[in-house]
This record gives sequence, C-alpha cells and structure tokens, in this order.
Amino acid sequence: MGRFLMVSASMGAGHDAVAAELAERLRADGHMTARVDLLNLLPAGAGRGLRAAYRTALRRCPWVYQAVYSAFFRDRGALGERSSWVPDTGPLAAALEPRLRHVVERWRPDALVATFHQAAQVTGRLRAVHGDNCPPSTVVVTDFAVHRQWLHPGNDLHLCLTEAAAARVRAATGGPAMVCGPVVPSAFTAADQSHPARLSRWASELARRGPGRPAVLVSAGAWGVGQGLTATAVLLAQSGHLPVLLCGRDEKLRARAAKLSGVLALGWVKDLPDLMAASSALVDNAAGQTAMQALAAGLPVVGYRPIPGHGAEGVSEMAAAGITEQAMDATALLTSLGRLVRPGPYREGRIIAGRAVFTADAAKLVVR
Repeated sequence: MGRFLMVSASMGAGHDAVAAELAERLRADGHMTARVDLLNLLPAGAGRGLRAAYRTALRRCPWVYQAVYSAFFRDRGALGERSSWVPDTGPLAAALEPRLRHVVERWRPDALVATFHQAAQVTGRLRAVHGDNCPPSTVVVTDFAVHRQWLHPGNDLHLCLTEAAAARVRAATGGPAMVCGPVVPSAFTAADQSHPARLSRWASELARRGPGRPAVLVSAGAWGVGQGLTATAVLLAQSGHLPVLLCGRDEKLRARAAKLSGVLALGWVKDLPDLMAASSALVDNAAGQTAMQALAAGLPVVGYRPIPGHGAEGVSEMAAAGITEQAMDATALLTSLGRLVRPGPYREGRIIAGRAVFTADAAKLVVR
C-alpha cells in the first residue's frame, strides 16, 4: 500500500474538501494519507494574512482580484505557445518549496497530490529541481477554467474535470492529462436515495416555509461571498420561488437575509446532500464545489452574477460545455429557472448532462 501526501490550502473550503475526499477514498483502499495546508507552511501569521486579503478583495473590492487574476492567472498569447501558459515559478512557490520539501523528507510519501493551484506550482518545482529524489506528483485541477497557475511541467500528471480542460493542459505543459470529473462525496451521488428521514425533514421544512413554491438554493460558498446575494434572493421570492440562501460561515449575511420576507437563510449545512435532494435548482456564482455537488445530486445549476476571476471563467466554461446554464441578467435567470424547476424532459436532460461529467475515480487514477 502507498503513502500519499495531499497538498492543499484553506482558501475557502473547496480545495480542502477535494483533498479530504481523495484521502478518504485512498484510505478506504488501504493506503496511508496525510494532508498539509500550504498556508500553515508560511511564517507565523502570513498564511492568515494572505487568506484574509483574498477574502477581503472578493467581498469589498472584487475589481482588485479581477486585476490580479488577469495579470497572473489568465493565459497570454496563443494556446500552443507554452511560454504564454506556463510561467516561471513565482516568489511564493519558491519560498514554499523548501518548506514542503522538509515535510516530504519527514513523512516520506510515495506520491504527492496537489488540489490547489499554488500547490501545483510548489510540487512542480519540487519535481523539476529534485527529480527522482522527490516523489511523483499529481495535480487534481478543481476548476473548470484551467488558468496558468495550475500548470507546471514538473508535475507528472494533471487530472481535469473535462476533456477540454485536459487538452489545454497537454498543449500548455507537454505532459499527460486525464479526465476524472469532479471529486465529491458519494453521499451527493446517492442524495435522492440515502437518509430518508433527513430527506423527509428537509422536504417538510421547505414545504412549510414555502408551500407550493419550488425551493431554489442560492450558493455563496464557505465565506458567504458574492454580489447581490440578498437581491437575488428577493427576486426569487417575488417570482414565486422559495430562495434558500446558503450563507456558509458568514453569520452577518445570514442575519441580514433572515429578515427578508419569503427567504430561508441558512448557515453551514452539514446534511447538504439531503437539502439538495429536496430542492429544485441551484443558483451558483463560483463554479466551485457546491456546483459540483449539485450536479452529482441531480440538481440543475444556473450560473448567475459570478465572482470575478476563476468564478466568472468557470461559470462560463460550465455553460459552454452544456453542463449548466448561465443567466446574464435577472430576466434570463427567471427564464432558466422556469424551465428547470418543472419536472419533464428539459429538466431531466440537464440532470443527465450534469451527472455525465463524473467519468472516473480520481483516487484510482492517482494510485495508478
């Protein structure tokens, strides 16, 4: 059996969630796993500061994050020009590489698995600098839009969400890339079959809060980030839906939303698979783990008012792939939901398209 070191970062909850699910699958097959948060490898306080700066930019000055993303994350030049896609390792990765190397030397894993883009830069640098003295590394790309910070030719394998993403990786790095689809817990895949008591509880609660109104989840991620979240909830309530605003761990957002008529505001939901199974659609703004989980649960997804940078590109990529829909304004949002919440061929077609993206077990590909 192998020893696998998962390299992630607590920037939101999505990257850690993927690392945790992969680790659980590997342990179920008898392997040993450990997980390291890149932010914890930085000098005291630096990781917290970096996380706080990112969260503040998304909440209060999203144009700043968009400018950073455009300068350092988006590809430049033609797709086939590797120099435009694969940058020299940045100063942060250069600073983190010796710190991660110490972890590797202590734990002696057989393989590294990166689930965060900066982690991919660090593991790629490790492999490029130390070669066979460093264990092989796999990058599990968690974004539909593969920006250039995911790409480092030193890594041995990239696992991607779609073939289009894998093709971009191969063209940019010259290395192998395979398709695995999203990595989510099996509870979401079986959401309409498992935990009937809890499912009934959510169905009863939603029916009580909005009798005759289809429940539509509005995702704000773990940090409760997004533009016009309460306005979107009010729009849905006024249009005959029961908006369920998922506020994550932002209690201030939850308190504000709880005062809105016809809106159900929730904090961190531990039994999210059952809530999704009892709902009719998801309004998403980040193309992150919540959207992936919804696809697995058979919940149609509409991208609307995405956060800047990777969120906007990911929402666009998902819609272009036919996996979700994207609404450019309020009218388009209500039109999409009108089609998706009604049982029938259109809704079923969207559900089938969403579930079709789950093509392989990423953990087995990592082992192989």
